[in-house]
Amino acid sequence: MGFYDYSVTKRNGETVPMSSFEGKVVMVVNTATGCGFTPHYAPIEKMYEELHVSGFEVVDVPCNQFGAQTPGSDEEVHEFCTLNYNTQFDQMKKSDVNGENALPLFTFLKEQKGFEGFTGDKAAFMDQHLAKIDPDFRNNPDIKWNFTKFVVDRQGNVVARFEPTADMAEVEACVRSLL
Repeated sequence: MGFYDYSVTKRNGETVPMSSFEGKVVMVVNTATGCGFTPHYAPIEKMYEELHVSGFEVVDVPCNQFGAQTPGSDEEVHEFCTLNYNTQFDQMKKSDVNGENALPLFTFLKEQKGFEGFTGDKAAFMDQHLAKIDPDFRNNPDIKWNFTKFVVDRQGNVVARFEPTADMAEVEACVRSLL
């Protein structure tokens, strides 16, 4: 199966097939409303505003698996995003990205691009934090924290995985190179 064979559920219960994004550059991201990385919503929204007309889409999947940092209902998550970050892209239904209840889309994404380590100025902190939770975290493809981003090209290929510590300028440069 490929990227276009998967789907996610919107907060209103509507199914969103990834095939509806054929020919577009897509960033799939697991998000949280109460995380130190939550300010990533600002550059993601900026990218969306600037690049949507060129074929850029954001699939925002709120997830409460990391520090229970996404409390509230799907509607409350959406209200938070629109009120605090003026997001124009929609938030999907809150879902798991790891474990037996993980969205199949995220299982696929992790198979395509595994964990390669943290970068940036918060890398050491994340290494130390995760080592306490899972000493073997470096050796599995699981999502490590909120705001892990996967970039998919116009042909449905998963071309990059950015951990939450990655510089958002690098994420944007990757997306722009594919448009």
